[in-house]
Amino acid sequence: MATGRTHRPATRSRGIPEATVARLPLYLRALTALSERSVPTVSSEELAAAAGVNSAKLRKDFSYLGSYGTRGVGYDVEYLVYQISRELGLTQDWPVVIVGIGNLGAALANYGGFASRGFRVAALIDADPEMSGKQVAGIAVQHSDGLEKIVDENGVSIGVITTPPGVAQAVCDRLVAAGVTSILNFAPTVLSVPDGVDVRKVDLSIELQILAFHEQRKAGEEAEAQAAAAMLPAAQENSGKGPDGDVPAVMPA
Repeated sequence: MATGRTHRPATRSRGIPEATVARLPLYLRALTALSERSVPTVSSEELAAAAGVNSAKLRKDFSYLGSYGTRGVGYDVEYLVYQISRELGLTQDWPVVIVGIGNLGAALANYGGFASRGFRVAALIDADPEMSGKQVAGIAVQHSDGLEKIVDENGVSIGVITTPPGVAQAVCDRLVAAGVTSILNFAPTVLSVPDGVDVRKVDLSIELQILAFHEQRKAGEEAEAQAAAAMLPAAQENSGKGPDGDVPAVMPA
């Protein structure tokens, strides 16, 4: 099986926009669910709804893959699963190293979805000597002193950083120097990397803050709606009264 160090995804050479690349995993997740239910074909409208995008955007995204579906039939589910998996580089083996085996690092190591999506946790690394040799998800934790050797021996090109923020940049620098060209960063800090190295940042606190903003806005809109509803009866009661509060007399014809 091919390894991640010697193969790169085809998306960049094909000129697929980054926004489309970001949506491909959403389509793949929806298609995989359909495949598991033995659904043979799916329309663009159905797939778009399952992925949470509009159908016009989905058809545009798929046009970059050279997949246009069949009028009146839709898209072949199994073929699309293969096609998107290939574009994302998931038809080959991607060895991944996780650095920082605290609660989050251990949780990621135990995540069962990596293997089915083309990723293999090749090594777990931590700077705490007491962690060395401990088994996490069936893998022995190794000390960070051997990081470069571990990356080289396993052909790792994707590193996951789950360390405290104060040491994340130093860990990133060592991973890059060792040959890692893609990094998934869970540390709450911005990493500086050279050209040719991709970084994806996952900040749970930021996502929660965005949700809090939307919750606050919804609460404000609800309060405004309730206030408007409370004022409506009074407005209706006063709508037929004259300037002195009395109903104006009907003038004779």
